[in-house]
Order: sequence, then structure tokens, then C-alpha cells
Amino acid sequence: MKEFADVSKEEINIEYKLISKNVKQERIKKGFTQEFVALSMGFTTATFYTNAESFKREKHFNLEHLIKISKILDVGIEKFFVSEQIRSFHAEHGN
Repeated sequence: MKEFADVSKEEINIEYKLISKNVKQERIKKGFTQEFVALSMGFTTATFYTNAESFKREKHFNLEHLIKISKILDVGIEKFFVSEQIRSFHAEHGN
């Protein structure tokens, strides 16, 4: 079993990038702009949201952000954590 100290920053950043990519993908599917989602979340501008969605300057979404985004986009929060390989597998196998 890995200890927390054994998890590298790179491993964590890979997960943040996956989440950001999935948030963006779901937002685009719904036809929403970054500004619309950011303002719906309670931000006064889209700057943080835009940076987090692209993992710019290592800005990332926290759990509260992901809960709000899932409500705005009307998708289960678990969609933000699934890799493309898993999605492809389920699509090919009808799950």
C-alpha cells in the first residue's frame, strides 16, 4: 500500500488535468460558455474557471466547485473522474 508521501506532484497533476478535461468536455456537450458556468457558480468573472478548466498556472477545481459544476451541467460528478479509456470501453461494450 502506498503512503501519501509516495504520491508525486506529477501523479496528482495528471488527475487534475483529467478532471479539467472532463469538465470542459461536459460543458461543451451542453453548449455552455465558460463565462456562463463561472457566473452560475457565483464567480464575478470567468478568470478562475477558465484557468482551472485548462489547468493554467496549476489552478484546479476543488470538491465544492465540482459539485456546483455537476449541478449546473446536470451530470453526475463521477463523470469528471473517468478516463477516456474507460469511457471508450463502456461505449464499445454497450455499458
